[in-house]
Amino acid sequence: MTRHTLRDRNSHIIGYIDVDYDGRQTLKDRNYHILGYYDPVRDETQDRNYHVIARGNILTTLL
Repeated sequence: MTRHTLRDRNSHIIGYIDVDYDGRQTLKDRNYHILGYYDPVRDETQDRNYHVIARGNILTTLL
């Protein structure tokens, strides 16, 4: 698993994206609470309750 740290323009951490080996991504806020998921096979972004909210990867807009 790979973790990408997301920062604002003042270099404060605002969240993380964890990428699994199969390409699935999990968005977490700075307190490690899950905000959503992206499944590259189905090309869908899901909220924390696994409801599809968009086609494509829009994870960062959930922050």
